[in-house]
Amino acid sequence: MSHSHRLALQFLLPSFLFVLIFTLFPIVESFHLSFYRLILTLPWLGQKFVGWENYRDLLTDPVALHSLTTTLMFVAVTTPLEALLGLGMALVLNESFQGRGPLRAIVLIPWAIPTVVSSQMWRFIFNDRYGLFNFFLFGDSTGLYLAPLADPRLAPIAIMVAEIWKTTSFAFLIILAGLQAIPNDLYEAASIDGATAWQKFRYITFPLLKPALLLALLFRTIDALRVFDLVFVMTQGGPADATNVLQFYGYKKSFAEGMIGYGSVISVVVFFLSLLLSLIYIRSIGSRMLETVEAR
Repeated sequence: MSHSHRLALQFLLPSFLFVLIFTLFPIVESFHLSFYRLILTLPWLGQKFVGWENYRDLLTDPVALHSLTTTLMFVAVTTPLEALLGLGMALVLNESFQGRGPLRAIVLIPWAIPTVVSSQMWRFIFNDRYGLFNFFLFGDSTGLYLAPLADPRLAPIAIMVAEIWKTTSFAFLIILAGLQAIPNDLYEAASIDGATAWQKFRYITFPLLKPALLLALLFRTIDALRVFDLVFVMTQGGPADATNVLQFYGYKKSFAEGMIGYGSVISVVVFFLSLLLSLIYIRSIGSRMLETVEAR
């Protein structure tokens, strides 16, 4: 092994150990615990090996299945909307105009705010008595109000609005980077040929931007599957389990009820869902990048 290879391994070793200890080990341990019945509130029962029984229980648990449906709906609504809004903002802020720099910084503020803080802010906004939502909807003197966080039909929408407001900025950042990587001479050549703005977007921008769009969707999908703090602060999974996503249900089972084995099963399911969707996105990104290289 050459000196340069040894030096590269030395630089990579700390990162590898960090991933091994703080990422890989918890995943393996969660998978291991999912085959045991371990209840912290009943310590005298010990740690009993039950095989796939926890997984079978999950398949017949109506609350878990409802949580899975709620999670997938959350991902299916928020992720495309964030990508679409991020694309629109990136297209606007990629143009040259006075004040573009400060405006880009302002757009990133929601993403920079800690999720717990922004969740508490949206909880106040949707408050049925003194929130801005009802103030702008009905005014201050009508006596009418809505309670979105207490309504099973409106609570999921309120959670999605809070998520989209916060994380669209992240999608915008990735898409903007993709836009800036497109060579400007392609647009100049298209202008000489008499192409309209729509034709430039359709035949140049969108095809070359697909890898960045898929990358934004990849990161946002994984993050949306693991949504927890937003639900924890705003609704605690309610009302009537309307916002009880998988991660929050796993938290309740593991820490509120002490069912470590069953909670580990939910963590394993979230992990494999994230892994499956990640592989699909990564394969799509690879094929899109190959098409882009061949086109050039």
